[in-house]
Amino acid sequence: MKEYGLFGGSFNPIHNGHLHLAKSVYRTLELDHVVLMPSGEAPHKDCSEYAPAADRLEMCRLAAEKFDWMSVSDDEIRKTGKSYTVETLRDLRERFPDIHWTLMIGSDMLLTFDQWYCWQEILQMTRVCAVSREVGDLPALREKAEQLKTAADGTDIVVLSVRAFPLSSTQIRENLKKNVISSCVLPKNVVQYIRLNGLYRPTESE
Repeated sequence: MKEYGLFGGSFNPIHNGHLHLAKSVYRTLELDHVVLMPSGEAPHKDCSEYAPAADRLEMCRLAAEKFDWMSVSDDEIRKTGKSYTVETLRDLRERFPDIHWTLMIGSDMLLTFDQWYCWQEILQMTRVCAVSREVGDLPALREKAEQLKTAADGTDIVVLSVRAFPLSSTQIRENLKKNVISSCVLPKNVVQYIRLNGLYRPTESE
């Protein structure tokens, strides 16, 4: 059975912190492949500041170009209505029965994981790998992982500590509005795409 990582998110825009997380999990867990899956309408987020879905998808494809172990899926973007992780996993498991999935999430997501829709079922279907994103957050993550394992017996939750790469998509968008950005935080081809398509420019009210 092949081992695939599933990395979902708004990717608004995808940045080097996202890629650092994906590479860290891929290498540490010795995965065969990683699938980036930009979200459609996220159930817990205000989508008003989202770039159009087609643009977020294309930026992910550009970011993944140099990695032969990474691909991009439009599964959630093609859905109508809100996208729930449990529904995505049900579909993936049915379509690809020979793949074992690892759901890749940031530390903030693990701490609120038991607020996700059908979270116990998610834990039964996939391994969860939470990546430490802030200095000093490991004790809280490990404690939360143990709580979730107790609540959903037989689950596999990995807490991975990697070099901190704190980047905020919100701050990146603010910098883009001010035309202040560099390839230190975004892949160069993503920067070019953003500029070419006029994404994240200030609105008239701003």
